[in-house]
Amino acid sequence: MKKFFQKPRNKKILYWLGGIIAFLLIMDNLVLPWYVSSAEVKVPKVIGLNEDEAVKILRDADLYPMVSDTTYDENFPKGSVIVQKPMAGDVVKNGRRVYVFISGGEPYVNVPILKGRSLKEAKLSLGRVGLKLGLVSELASENPKNVIFDQQYAAGTSLRKGESVGITVSIGSFSEGDITVPDLIGKSLAEAEKLLADSSLKVGKVNYQNSFSLLPNTILDQYPSKGNKVNKGTVVDLFVTKTGNETKIIEE
Repeated sequence: MKKFFQKPRNKKILYWLGGIIAFLLIMDNLVLPWYVSSAEVKVPKVIGLNEDEAVKILRDADLYPMVSDTTYDENFPKGSVIVQKPMAGDVVKNGRRVYVFISGGEPYVNVPILKGRSLKEAKLSLGRVGLKLGLVSELASENPKNVIFDQQYAAGTSLRKGESVGITVSIGSFSEGDITVPDLIGKSLAEAEKLLADSSLKVGKVNYQNSFSLLPNTILDQYPSKGNKVNKGTVVDLFVTKTGNETKIIEE
């Protein structure tokens, strides 16, 4: 037996066994009894609260808040808690970590390049990023017919998801005429009709659009635009602020 303890390899085995036994004794007599007997707390609900309020409430409950990733969620205000782990009502030990995920608010997207594209391509491009097609103006220009040559917001502009982007589509060049199209934007529909009549021009399609800042029956846009040279009797399409429940396109 004496020779057994004198061998270095056997001594190492005995040391390892002794260490394992000591570890188990410490766990069984000190760590586990402390953990089992430590105080418990019910996790408070912090979903919907802003980050500072949530952190304070969790700390007051002897818990350890851990602010995790920010996630865009239009259903929660920016900076508020949208998810917590453990969940509200769970019973945990004092000092337990509680992970909270913060809302980044409504998602923002970048306006795509619309210039040089067709109306169909513009709708698809906007739809892919969660934007809508807004007011479509058709104007004479030196650009190819049915091609977009201007857009309301420059490519790369950051907008909230769901917002609208207006575009201007070319219908080609007008044949040169003797009558100059008057400026109708900002005038009332009645004033526009009189100005067109005085210029020997006619009212074309009247397209009603919603507006929260202008009076009803105010001209928002026109086609052809002011300054174009046209022939006598040419029709001018108008975009007018909405009143009541008008939704149809009215044609003369």
